[in-house]
Amino acid sequence: MAAPATADVCDANAAHVTNGDLRVLQPKFEIYGQRRAFSGQIVTVKVFEDNVLVRQLLETKGEGRVLVIDGNGSRRCALLGGNLGQLAQNNGWAGIVVNGCIRDVDEINNCDIGVRALGTNPLKSNKKGMGDKHVVLQIGGTLIHEGEWLYADGDGILVSKFELSV
Repeated sequence: MAAPATADVCDANAAHVTNGDLRVLQPKFEIYGQRRAFSGQIVTVKVFEDNVLVRQLLETKGEGRVLVIDGNGSRRCALLGGNLGQLAQNNGWAGIVVNGCIRDVDEINNCDIGVRALGTNPLKSNKKGMGDKHVVLQIGGTLIHEGEWLYADGDGILVSKFELSV
């Protein structure tokens, strides 16, 4: 299923933007992966310079969902690399949004998933298993709840309390 254009979603759902049911993430994310546009129900994880929980989630069946990783905006290491990108593709994840960095960009760009991240860093993360899965995130002033819906394309990223149509 193709993701609807975010501009069209905003236009068709102006009342939901006004009341906060549809939120726009700050335009700070770079585009990676083969899927330039993607959408799906959100799974959340909050970590800091440690990607063990990211791997644990990507090892599960994605079923077209989107993993939102709050790495607290750290740019000191990567939370996602080529191996995890391939794992996400193989397990049916639609996309990954990283409030942090990725690495192995050429490998990720060959994966049939959508990825958004703040940038790149070749340094791998810690492997201590610290963090929290399935929690409410706050990225750039926007609250993101597990089970909400994410829509991403070249214009930006939207988060909705419910599945939207144009």
